[in-house]
Amino acid sequence: MTFLHFINCVGLASAPYFITYKYAGLADYNVFWKYIQTVFLYLFVQFCKMMVLATFFPDMDDSKFNVLIEFLKITVDLGDLIGLYIAMTQIAGKCEIKYLVAGVGWASAELIMTKFFPLWNGARGSEFDWKYIQMSLDSNITLIQYISTALLIYLYSRNDTTRFTKIITFLIALCCYRPLVADILIHTVGLGSWSLILCKAVFTAFIGLISLSLFYQTGSSYLKSSR
Repeated sequence: MTFLHFINCVGLASAPYFITYKYAGLADYNVFWKYIQTVFLYLFVQFCKMMVLATFFPDMDDSKFNVLIEFLKITVDLGDLIGLYIAMTQIAGKCEIKYLVAGVGWASAELIMTKFFPLWNGARGSEFDWKYIQMSLDSNITLIQYISTALLIYLYSRNDTTRFTKIITFLIALCCYRPLVADILIHTVGLGSWSLILCKAVFTAFIGLISLSLFYQTGSSYLKSSR
């Protein structure tokens, strides 16, 4: 039963990734190698972030929540934005393919590095625990978040979206500092685990819908010319 629980959690966590890759058209463009390159780029960026954190924030007391310290630590996540931009510059083809490959590849790498191993060690335990279901649901939210972030970076890099630069920059900042917002809600409001999952889902859906709206507002003429 415990192994079945592990399979259920892995299926819940990874099925949206497979569906996105299969049915968003990525499989039709032979971008699997670019997808793998994005995964390796993710690993390199995370290594660089770890080096920065170890250099500038050594031996920090994590038991006490300090907004300024957490803000500075999460600022290191700007490296993810640079990594996503680099990943998209290495992908040739339609704009939809660029941000989808970068977003799905980045999210897949995070799924493997931060979710799969805890699930392997924990979900096969002797007792059922809802936290592994929550971990799987959180990976689904992460997929949407990284696709939305990649889309926003793509829009920011275009020359014909200058009139939306401020709102795009604001949305990118929200994506980057979402963990800080979650930590503040946990320590001030006392959100439970399920409430936190719900807040993350609503927040990510909000960012995703606005990103898509901006994409279709600014990209209709661009898409017609690129086709």
